[in-house]
Amino acid sequence: MNPIRLTREEVRDLDMFTTEALGIPAAVLMENAGRQAAEAIASLFARKDGAPPEMVAIVTGGGNNGGDGHVIARHLSNWGVEAVTFLVADPQNVTGDALMNLHANLAMDMPVYTLSPEWADDLSDELAKFDVVIDAIGGTGMTGELRKETAEVVNQINACGKPVVAIDIPTGLDCDTGEPLENSPAVYAKFTITFVAEKQGFADNASQAYTGNVIVADIGINATRVLDIMAQAAEEARADLDLPAAEEPEE
Repeated sequence: MNPIRLTREEVRDLDMFTTEALGIPAAVLMENAGRQAAEAIASLFARKDGAPPEMVAIVTGGGNNGGDGHVIARHLSNWGVEAVTFLVADPQNVTGDALMNLHANLAMDMPVYTLSPEWADDLSDELAKFDVVIDAIGGTGMTGELRKETAEVVNQINACGKPVVAIDIPTGLDCDTGEPLENSPAVYAKFTITFVAEKQGFADNASQAYTGNVIVADIGINATRVLDIMAQAAEEARADLDLPAAEEPEE
């Protein structure tokens, strides 16, 4: 049986339907995602005595993917890991649930460094000091060309020589095609911890060079069930408007 794979649009619609129609707060989904990812990282890179890795670097963006990263950092820190966050965004531009989790980590005196363009040039040397590097910069919504600063950070991650875990999707990889975004590098990950379901682009074998081994993490949403509910709601809305039902595409 083939796995469910979601397109960029389906991910966006599923997220919106889950929070608005089903009433599950986005903050709960972010907490579930980060906790599940942190547990996977602790297990994948456990030391001989079963303890989680000693030092983990979490490179975060300003959006929800970065928010997942802040949750990951908090849980790893709670388990005794030296979890250090490198923020690839202006803190003033971080909003919503991502900002809430960033504030929580700062309130807990967890180390968070904001990357300036000058400092980013030395990022690979800094990341090489850690056991594992987490890529939580950009998510499935990425389109077009990466900003110059983000592209440089991606290159620095790839040059650090440490195993990388991508959160949801490697930064720079197109969700729908499984290829790097236009004129952009993409993170080469050893593992990708993706949420709810695999992404459409993962069906392309070439994407495996970037994703590494893909792990689907359960964040409290059954993709098949929610997609069925969405389809039923759409049909009911069409019926209320007396519109023709959607036709099945021809084979």
